[in-house]
Amino acid sequence: MNLLSQGIPLSIVLAAAGLAAAIFLIRQILASSAGNEKMQQIAKAVQDGARAYLNKQMTAVVGIAVLIFAAVWWARGGVAATGFVIGAACSLAAGYIGMFIAVRANVRTAQAAKDGSHPALKIAFNGGAVTGLLVVALGLLSVAVFYLVVLKLNAGSADATKIAIDSLIGLALGSSLVSVFARLGGGIYTKAADVGADLVGKNEQNLNEDDPRNPATIADNVGDNVGDCAGMAADVFETYAVSLIGGVLVGFLTVKGASAEASLVYPFVLCGLSIISSLIGIAFVNFVKQKPTGALVGGVAVSGLVSAALFKWATGSLFSADLTVAGKTVSPDALFHCSLVGLAMTFIVVWITNYFTSTHHGPVKRIAKASETGHATNIIAGISVGHHATLFPVLAIAASIWFCYDWAGLYGIAVAVVSMLSLSGIIISLDAFGPITDNAGGLAVMSGLPEDVRKITDELDAVGNTMKAVTKGYAIASAGLAAMVLFGSYVEDLKAHLHLAEIKFDLMTPQVVIGMFIGGLLPYLFTAFSMDAVGNAAGAVVREVRRQISEKPGILKGTDLPDYATCVAIVTSAALRQMIIPALLPLIFVIGAGLLGKEALGGVLIGTIVTGLFVGIAMTSAGGAWDNAKKYVEEGNHGGKGSFAHQAAVTGDTVGDPYKDTAGPAVNPMIKVVNILAILIIPVLFK
Repeated sequence: MNLLSQGIPLSIVLAAAGLAAAIFLIRQILASSAGNEKMQQIAKAVQDGARAYLNKQMTAVVGIAVLIFAAVWWARGGVAATGFVIGAACSLAAGYIGMFIAVRANVRTAQAAKDGSHPALKIAFNGGAVTGLLVVALGLLSVAVFYLVVLKLNAGSADATKIAIDSLIGLALGSSLVSVFARLGGGIYTKAADVGADLVGKNEQNLNEDDPRNPATIADNVGDNVGDCAGMAADVFETYAVSLIGGVLVGFLTVKGASAEASLVYPFVLCGLSIISSLIGIAFVNFVKQKPTGALVGGVAVSGLVSAALFKWATGSLFSADLTVAGKTVSPDALFHCSLVGLAMTFIVVWITNYFTSTHHGPVKRIAKASETGHATNIIAGISVGHHATLFPVLAIAASIWFCYDWAGLYGIAVAVVSMLSLSGIIISLDAFGPITDNAGGLAVMSGLPEDVRKITDELDAVGNTMKAVTKGYAIASAGLAAMVLFGSYVEDLKAHLHLAEIKFDLMTPQVVIGMFIGGLLPYLFTAFSMDAVGNAAGAVVREVRRQISEKPGILKGTDLPDYATCVAIVTSAALRQMIIPALLPLIFVIGAGLLGKEALGGVLIGTIVTGLFVGIAMTSAGGAWDNAKKYVEEGNHGGKGSFAHQAAVTGDTVGDPYKDTAGPAVNPMIKVVNILAILIIPVLFK
């Protein structure tokens, strides 16, 4: 096969194969047993709540998207505006369909747990794999098909390739916009419900997790899906699509000579081939019986090894001679090495995040030990773990940038990012596995299933907790690399637009330093608004739960039914209302900095990348560690459930909830939105 001419069509075929595999898994999951009538009744309440929230969120996002669509049309033309709509629609679809199957896989996982751990693992993982495959298939299809269509429509123009690549910026913005809203709204929802349920249920009434007497229980289970499933799907869809677009854009701007066309095809081929490796990894988890953690990690390892072999073949097939990248001669082997760096980064970040958030390692055990002396020492230990967790990921990102830039310039970094994100199919399967097992455990408790079934769902839930933390670390680390590529794209695009041979951002220039301060401020302000939103919404849930328990004493006795729907309605309204301001902050900051000049805007991008990376890693790691420290205590350590240490651990978990599931992860798409907006407004502000 001639990959140069057939590489992009091949990637479209492979994306379609990934979509077909997702449909096959959906059919397989829905064909399995959904349990008894009580289980189905509880599951339906979760399904209805999740659907109602996402429908309202979609309505709110569409209203804002219409205004931005008009702005993109004015700034970049109708083709880029069409790309904006496609990116937004595919991002919404990935999250919506993934959530649809997750809220149906949860009850089937609980039912399968009656037959053992592996049957339950298979259904939960396959439910997550639907989301993972949708992310990569829709991401690759949308970018590749739109690129080819625009290219064909402008076939007679000398600038056809430039027009096609410029139009992809609109698609990137559409996916990023939806991602910020989905991440923020879903994160506010899930953590407001979770914190509200824990503060009254566990700390005040000494109820177990998912006790049906807690009026916020259904809202909590709904939140797991709209935050950890739909929100994460939109988040990684955006990172995946933006990284692919960034790789193509950097290839166009920096690679010259005979290999210029191959540099545009290469990112598409890497993403397409990784769908094959993800499918092999998914099959490994299904057919190789191991303990849950071993099976999931083994699936990722198999995918990575297969990808490395396929990347070697693709690099040799596409590049028959050296490349010229920004005036530097680069060998094809150097590009392959960059792709290996991306794959290695995936495993490094997974290992580091697992170390800081798993119950098997020192950091989580240290937080649990600190809980013995009180709530304050638990919080202090958790914050410390979060800060410590920034060291190794940042060193790994710095080393990746150093080596890849030395080997192949900015294009080498772009290849590493695309390679890292190409494994999203299998990685996001792990993430969506988390809320499915969490819900399965809740359904098992609320349905009164036997203790041996709940033991299996609890074991899977603990694994899912670590997997969620791992994938959040993966997302924020990839965002750090991707943002470096986008900043480079801003510089290169600015040079091309202004017809300048070189642009420098001198640290002695006041505008650059001012921009860095403003950009460094943005992640802190953004996370502050996000945390406020969770606190306010959680307060409303606490008041409602207290009201119901006070007015209906029979709820705690089991003679009265809680009003679950009111808690769901409160959290839905609060999440949609309070996600608006933080989601619009990137737009305000970028336009404001752009009015100060190109140097100030460049400084904003640098500042946002640097502080955003640290804030994101620290918050997601600390939150995951707090959560698992609570589970570690609940397993019987340091006094077990009901002890003083357990109360402190629950407090730490409630603080960590918005850290790991709202503010921290939402920094990831925010960083990309800032960079994409900066590229988008270049023709408008700078002449």
